[in-house]
Amino acid sequence: MTMKKTIMIALVALVSFGAYAQHDHAGHDTKKSEQGTVTFKDEKLGTAYSHYLHLKDALVASDASEAKMAASALQTSLGSVSNGKKASDNAAKIAASTDLDQQRIVFSDLSNEMKTLVKDSKLASGSLYVEYCPMANNNQGAFWLSNEKQIKNPYFGDAMLKCGSVKETIQ
Repeated sequence: MTMKKTIMIALVALVSFGAYAQHDHAGHDTKKSEQGTVTFKDEKLGTAYSHYLHLKDALVASDASEAKMAASALQTSLGSVSNGKKASDNAAKIAASTDLDQQRIVFSDLSNEMKTLVKDSKLASGSLYVEYCPMANNNQGAFWLSNEKQIKNPYFGDAMLKCGSVKETIQ
């Protein structure tokens, strides 16, 4: 293994750990029965999906700065996922923006790409949910992925936290 590859792997590991450490775990223990753990057969996609969830949670919290950081980690992790180029490009656009509205617009495209990646892959265990808000993107509607059935809308945050519904379960 070359020194450059070793440094890149160490950097990805540090970014991944930093993003995980920044994630707010408060309240997750009370939802263990509702929110199961999802594992993927493709570990690289599993890592990318965990960064996607971090990004989604940052948008739910209307935290553009946290969304920017999570999108950067997602972009890095998608670099090692086969067919992850479009999703990585969308993550890069979110990481380059500090405008919450713009981040949410691009998140719709990113979510569509992530949905395709997840469906093309196989879960090793657990279930995830494809959720939909008909009012997102100026009433054009938008999807997102979640580990829980409870709706927490990343497109509106607190303004319309529970707007949406589960459209599909992926197992």
